[in-house]
Amino acid sequence: MGYVFDFQNAGSYDAWFDPAKNKYRLDLEIKLMMDFLSPERGQRILDIGCGTGISLEPLLDKGLNLTGLDPSLYMLDLASKRLGSQVDLHRGSAEDLPFDDNAFDAAFFFTSLEFTDRPGKAIEEACRVAKDTIVICVLNRYSPLTIVRRVKSFFVPNIFTHAHFFSIWELKQILFAILGNVPAKWSTTLQFPFARGRIAAFVENNKIVQKSFFGALIAMKIKPVPKFRTRPLMLKLKKPKAYRPATGLATRMRS
Repeated sequence: MGYVFDFQNAGSYDAWFDPAKNKYRLDLEIKLMMDFLSPERGQRILDIGCGTGISLEPLLDKGLNLTGLDPSLYMLDLASKRLGSQVDLHRGSAEDLPFDDNAFDAAFFFTSLEFTDRPGKAIEEACRVAKDTIVICVLNRYSPLTIVRRVKSFFVPNIFTHAHFFSIWELKQILFAILGNVPAKWSTTLQFPFARGRIAAFVENNKIVQKSFFGALIAMKIKPVPKFRTRPLMLKLKKPKAYRPATGLATRMRS
């Protein structure tokens, strides 16, 4: 199941986004997630590791059927207060989703895969329950912001102490091991996490800039269509026997 947020974590999670710099970072991350998810009215969408509902909030009032899942009762309690009855909330593990095959059109992780024990199993489960699209948003191991966060967590334990940070290559390796060489699209954001403002946001949203390997957040979109290897089979055919007339037939007697 991985790390489950306790009461103290849940209470401080939303408060962490209150400062302007963190709110600016969140807005860029949410925008990239929404670009990749591209939700359409009537779709069934699952947020795996929904936490307090911050990642579901932008999807409200878009005519979607929304479901959120999280292992922490404390996080779900805050999500319920934030989202009301607009989202169907469940307690559960990402590695063992309590939903039927193809129950959703799309599923996404928003900085939640980092806290699972078996990320490969969590992705496999997402591919099982979502028939069209999987979007994975994770914190980039090689970004300057992540390096700062990791160093701080050594001296002052926080939620990042329990996180596993990913790279683009590692994420692709996990996906291809499960599904084969499926179509995968990726971008990053927060290339310049220590700057903010309209000019910085304009640069961050440039498609070329988002192809940097060092953005703080990686977004990856896949189509969960499995591909199978095939190999030709040798068919053994018996060579037909040559026709031989039967012997010992009666002959006509001459008179």
